[in-house]
Amino acid sequence: MDKNQVTGIVLITAMMLLYFMYFGQKDKPQPNAQQQQSTQVILKKSEAELPDSVKQQQLKAAYGELANLASGEEKDVVAENKDIKVTFSSKGGKIKSVLLKHYLTDQKKPLYLLNEDNSNISLLATSKTGNLDLSTLFYQAETQKAGDTTKVIFKATLSPGNAISQTYSIAPDGYLVNYDLKFDGMNGILLNQPVVFDWRADAPKVEYDLKQSRITTSVNYYTVKDGFDHLKETSDDPESATLSEPIKWVSMKQKFFNAGFIAENEFSNGAVKSHVKQGDTTSLKHLEASVALPYNDLTSGKGKYKFYFGPNHYQTLKAVPAPDYDKNVYLGWPVINLINRFIVIPVFNFFESFIGNYGVIIIILVFLLKAILLPLSYKSYISTAKMKVLKPEIDEIKERNGDDMQKVQAEQMQLYQKVGINPISGCIPVLLQTPILLAMFNFFPNSIELRQEPFLWAHDLSTYDSIFSWNTHIWGLSDTYGNHFSLFTFLMTISTLLLTWVNNQVSTVTGPMKSVSYIMPVVFMFVLNSFPAGLSFYYLVSNLVSIGQQFIIKRFVDEDKIRGVLDENRKKFATTGGKKSKWMQRVEEAMKAREEEIKKKKK
Repeated sequence: MDKNQVTGIVLITAMMLLYFMYFGQKDKPQPNAQQQQSTQVILKKSEAELPDSVKQQQLKAAYGELANLASGEEKDVVAENKDIKVTFSSKGGKIKSVLLKHYLTDQKKPLYLLNEDNSNISLLATSKTGNLDLSTLFYQAETQKAGDTTKVIFKATLSPGNAISQTYSIAPDGYLVNYDLKFDGMNGILLNQPVVFDWRADAPKVEYDLKQSRITTSVNYYTVKDGFDHLKETSDDPESATLSEPIKWVSMKQKFFNAGFIAENEFSNGAVKSHVKQGDTTSLKHLEASVALPYNDLTSGKGKYKFYFGPNHYQTLKAVPAPDYDKNVYLGWPVINLINRFIVIPVFNFFESFIGNYGVIIIILVFLLKAILLPLSYKSYISTAKMKVLKPEIDEIKERNGDDMQKVQAEQMQLYQKVGINPISGCIPVLLQTPILLAMFNFFPNSIELRQEPFLWAHDLSTYDSIFSWNTHIWGLSDTYGNHFSLFTFLMTISTLLLTWVNNQVSTVTGPMKSVSYIMPVVFMFVLNSFPAGLSFYYLVSNLVSIGQQFIIKRFVDEDKIRGVLDENRKKFATTGGKKSKWMQRVEEAMKAREEEIKKKKK
């Protein structure tokens, strides 16, 4: 092949490519948005112009004997009480929206816990024609009054004696909606299979802090066998659980609110799911809950259920007739939970009944708890003071034995025995106070009482107080500290450092451990910067009160007198030989066992 042939082939190939690229596109023009919209209008128009006989055939194929109930006019029915306003739809006879009257969103707008844009409920039954969604049928609506209770009845009547009825009952106050589902004469039309209650919702963002709200949003549930459980809250990945055991209730739980579905008897089984819709800042998570309603319950009049639409307020949830429904408010591990349930919450609610400022309530709560714990604080201080008096002798023991820690520990134990000191006695008061500290750590972030309650510069004690923020992403800092400066957290850190300094004036701690005691408060400043202002304020006041207590106790503690008591104990020990406490005996036995173990290893 010569040069001219190659040149010709290249030119022909280029011409063909140009033809297909230009003329090929021109011969097949793409429809623009207006043309696509016109096409959709034509399709809808042609569908609407279908003969009634064809439409009826399509409905007959899809709905079988229920085809006559598959068309109609949708109407809204509203029922309300002192606390909630519920809108129902005649299409499906289902709840369309729920307004909580006493609460607002972070934008100060009416708070709809669910509405038709973010929530959908389906009732999936099985008929001769296959799966059938009863929530797509049209029902006749009727509103009745039974004393103070409002009843909304939706009925889809196929023929006399053949009907599906849904009855909602709302008391004059409260957040519960009773729900009765009943099938009359439907045995030949619907198959004897469980009806699936399928609920899907996008939990709406109603709080100031999207991140903290998202990591406290999940699906909670209660099974008869295993009790309370939930999907992982902090995960952004899809979470799911298949519940093969009977279920008592499921709940779509947010930080301060939840929407629940409760069985008077039991759901046969179910499944729950959750996932974060990436990039969506209007919702927290997509939540799903499907439970099986036993068919026999629906035909025998035992299909009785309840909806809960309301706040995660402990006392309110405690009154809900469902086992452990109050666990939608997380109050910590078992021991911490008990402290919150029987001490912190009752005391907090007591002050709340006559004090309107929640910052003041927190201050009073601190003083009350500090007064109760004062004997423990005093005992801890005395124990620390004793160790400080012995510090010169302890330092001498360390210097004499060098790096032989085993001998150092043995001689220290002997010294403690001679002067009558239990070295862990100072730790016990601190350990006894720790559960209170942890109880507060779980109470304040989950306390709806603080929601949208301002104090000083904080606009809302249930979220962080930001006196200024920044949008620029600072590597490392934004991920750990956040993009805002919380003044309460900063002041809490300063007060913690000051309290540490005061404690170290009495403490015998030296070296690296002393440095760590100053580093930890700074670490916690990063951890707590995005936590509720109410929690940081509590710790701030607690630190300041503790500092005051230390100075007051110090005035009543005479180190010379303590030294005299220790010397007196030393003399008694020298005279009588002393009696070892059980704790000291166990320590010596453990040390001897350790010595023998070390000797065996050396051999």
